[in-house]
Amino acid sequence: MSGLRTSYEFRLPRGYVDSEGRLHRVGEMRLATARDELEPLRDPRVEGPDDPRLTVLVLARVVTRLGDLEMVTPHEIEGLFAVDLAYLQDFYGVINFGNQAEFEALVAAQEATELVGSQPTPAPASAAPAAPAAGPADPDGSAEEPGERIVVESTIERAGSRPSIRTAVEELPRRAES
Repeated sequence: MSGLRTSYEFRLPRGYVDSEGRLHRVGEMRLATARDELEPLRDPRVEGPDDPRLTVLVLARVVTRLGDLEMVTPHEIEGLFAVDLAYLQDFYGVINFGNQAEFEALVAAQEATELVGSQPTPAPASAAPAAPAAGPADPDGSAEEPGERIVVESTIERAGSRPSIRTAVEELPRRAES
């Protein structure tokens, strides 16, 4: 038996809500084959390699499990929240084109986001409040109370995430080695 890993478990940031209102967050994705990327291009609804529908069709082919759903089809992928679709696109890019370190960084960033998003830690009463810094998460310079601000940009940035608007399944950009 070879040591090649062909299937990877994932956990969606929000999860897919089915028609009965059940939430499905844990799933599995297998490595893509050439056929997985070519067949959807034959779909008459796909207008070319930049068509956003291509992403949905490719992901529906490689996501082998989502919660306890018996089958994952384009319908389920289309029903994902935008953050979950973006996560699956990044996950696809990392397992198919990245390396182990990039995979671990993506999973760690997702876990850190989950922890930070679910349990914001208030600042200790003895700590002096820090001055809020304006930036991407705080464009107008206003901020919540000290200790309640959730900032995950740097964690996700290290995972090699892409811009929030994705138009196709594509390879993650390689970072320059220093």
